[in-house]
Amino acid sequence: MNYLDQKINEHFGGLVVRKDLVKTVRGNAVVPTYVLEYLLGQYCATSDEASMQSGIETVKEIIRAHYVHRNEANLIKSIIREKGRHRVIDKVSVELNEKNDTYEASFSNLGLSKVLIDSDTIKNHEKLLVGGVWCISEIEYKYTEDPRVVPWVLSSIKPIQMSHFDFDHYLQARKQFTLDE
Repeated sequence: MNYLDQKINEHFGGLVVRKDLVKTVRGNAVVPTYVLEYLLGQYCATSDEASMQSGIETVKEIIRAHYVHRNEANLIKSIIREKGRHRVIDKVSVELNEKNDTYEASFSNLGLSKVLIDSDTIKNHEKLLVGGVWCISEIEYKYTEDPRVVPWVLSSIKPIQMSHFDFDHYLQARKQFTLDE
């Protein structure tokens, strides 16, 4: 990795993606490219070959264990129920339920809907309300006898796609580069 690549990784950590690794990681998996790119940016932003190979294996394992394929939705729901919680990678859309004055999340591949999501999360990730965003989410299962209560609980959410743009952070990082760079 040359000096400029190292500098970019230093100041834009987690946002740099080696596009050539996407095909290596994808294999036969039907996973959106930006999901793979996000994970590669998190685990493979290094010039060390051993660390990169380890990162590639980590990304493959994360996809295997957490990416929700539509045909496996019932299996994943069962895993969440049995374990009490599980992390999933899925597209999350949110709507305001005016009747109950609550925000409710829907998971595209998992087929869950009406999962409560707090207002602060919506304020931090408004694009959830506009067509949805691919996310890594921690989902819990808490059954209750009350038929009005949805047993699925969203305990954490981390957008994979850019759910907001931190322009100030970008400007600060950009100041570290010369015009030629």
